[in-house]
Amino acid sequence: MAAIRKLGAFRHHKFSIAFHSNYIAVRNLHSLEIHEPKSVATALRTIRMFAPHWEIGARKMFVEMPTPKLNLALVERQASSQVSPYSRAYHSTTGSVEKEMPETMHIGEASLGPEAMVSSVSTEENDPLAVNYGDMPFKSMQSKEISGKMWTKVRCLDEGMKEKSVLIRGRVHSVRTVGKKMAFLVVRQSGYSVQCVVAVDPDMVSPQMVQYASGLSRESLVDVEGLVCVPRVAIKGTSQKVEIHVKTIHCSSKALATLPINIEDASRSDEEIEKGLQAGVQLARVNQDTRLNYRVIDMRTHANRAIFRIESKVANFFRQFLLNEDFDEIFPPRIIAGSSEGGASVFSVDYYGERACLAQSPQFHKQMAVCGDFERVFVVGPVYRAENSFTHRHLCEFIGLDVEMNIMEHYSEVMDIVDRLFVAMFDYLIESCPVELEAVREQYPFRNLKYNRKTLRLTFEEGVKMLHEAGVNINPQGDLNTEAERKLGQLVLERHGTEFFILHRYPLAVRPFYTMPCYDDPAYSNSFDVFLRGEEIISGSQRLHEAERLSEQAKAHGIDVSSDKATSKYIDAFRYGAPLHGGFGTGLERVVMLFCGLNNIRKASLYPRDPLRNNP
Repeated sequence: MAAIRKLGAFRHHKFSIAFHSNYIAVRNLHSLEIHEPKSVATALRTIRMFAPHWEIGARKMFVEMPTPKLNLALVERQASSQVSPYSRAYHSTTGSVEKEMPETMHIGEASLGPEAMVSSVSTEENDPLAVNYGDMPFKSMQSKEISGKMWTKVRCLDEGMKEKSVLIRGRVHSVRTVGKKMAFLVVRQSGYSVQCVVAVDPDMVSPQMVQYASGLSRESLVDVEGLVCVPRVAIKGTSQKVEIHVKTIHCSSKALATLPINIEDASRSDEEIEKGLQAGVQLARVNQDTRLNYRVIDMRTHANRAIFRIESKVANFFRQFLLNEDFDEIFPPRIIAGSSEGGASVFSVDYYGERACLAQSPQFHKQMAVCGDFERVFVVGPVYRAENSFTHRHLCEFIGLDVEMNIMEHYSEVMDIVDRLFVAMFDYLIESCPVELEAVREQYPFRNLKYNRKTLRLTFEEGVKMLHEAGVNINPQGDLNTEAERKLGQLVLERHGTEFFILHRYPLAVRPFYTMPCYDDPAYSNSFDVFLRGEEIISGSQRLHEAERLSEQAKAHGIDVSSDKATSKYIDAFRYGAPLHGGFGTGLERVVMLFCGLNNIRKASLYPRDPLRNNP
């Protein structure tokens, strides 16, 4: 007899159907029927005749029916016999001639001997419902076919789907076993969770299936099919208030039984830990470095999922708002011939034998684009700062949000864009992200941001005066340090009821060389910083657009234009006629950190880079 490949089986307590590469075996208590379909269509008709509700599942097992026939026919057997598709002999249609089974038989890709075949059959015989659960074969996950399955998102499961059959995919969040006949699984998908009940049912769920479900490790990925039910007692600990009564469960990827960090521990707030200590219970605290070492697990927490969804929305809103304001997005290079800010804090790279740098910002190129008659441009992309800073708000790499635009009369036109852009952004986040903001708040409590419909604008001199009156001594020609910024933010909140404001007309000496001086006092500049919750978040200005003045200012800042190719090319761009223009820049991670009241920018960076971390 030719080698036979078994494709799978469906079993019922009264009869079973086994699928092989070139025949179908239908067996009940007293007989064995061998069917030889010539095609997939006839095979499915055979299934439909015996068990129509198994036809859909059977379709998956037939990719191609081979053409050779075994010429096997119906074989009657005695009630006491134990004949199976794997018996040592089959009777032919011609009479008593027996066709012996080969010493080895191919099942899938494995070549098994007779003992192994008997063992395999015994397992199936012990559990006729084995097809309803188990680990997915690797081949079934190799994009073999498009089945047309209808998948349901966990977040969409509600009472309106009662008694409907659904198919979901998610992670095993927790497992709880009740005896040998019932298990409760919480399955999580993108921050939403649902309870799945695996209970023994003679037609669908075997005790072995309950045992299999109970043994699934947390964070394993499973496909679950079942009926949506509304429990009589409200479910605690899941986002969805319905449950799924499981019919099938299959695992596509198993997680380690012991994980380096647990989701429950990583999701715990400091407040919860402190309450535990007060009650005499010591709860695990996952520190920042451990989180970042196992970021792929840490980012699965509800709060982290929410933070990075908010971050995505900030970047998307930034783009859409500016596109609607007639800005064009440009894509400047990240490898440049020299520093882009005139400083020394750059990452140097060997560029085919020449020294190059990773751009500290797109400053030069966005200004050059304006000189090229792009009237309004913006950039979203990575910037690099080789600063040896270990603060809560500095990174060596972050996503910059940069804007440059023509000015018709006054640099306040740039501040107008800042005002409208960020007030609209805050409104949008509050309106569109209530679930995400609440998820962040549960683990990292913060108060709602206070901001005015029209953003407050103070001059630098006015800010210094407020600080002096509060007893903080500040050099009127110097910059604000971190403590002064926070104190000014506190004073502005108390007097003006806002945590978002603009401070402009900074001393020229503390601004970059390309900043335009004030018309009435060259000691000050047409520049501004924007503050959020007491921290600087945006920096901008009107730019110098005359080449000679730029050269003079560059030299005054210690930049050797003749040896700095990037600065030299930048200044040359203004020799061909340049419009009045200005712009600003901010960091995506810093916007998210301060809007969500986070205490560390690393919480708002998917894979943060600082002087001690460049991995993962």
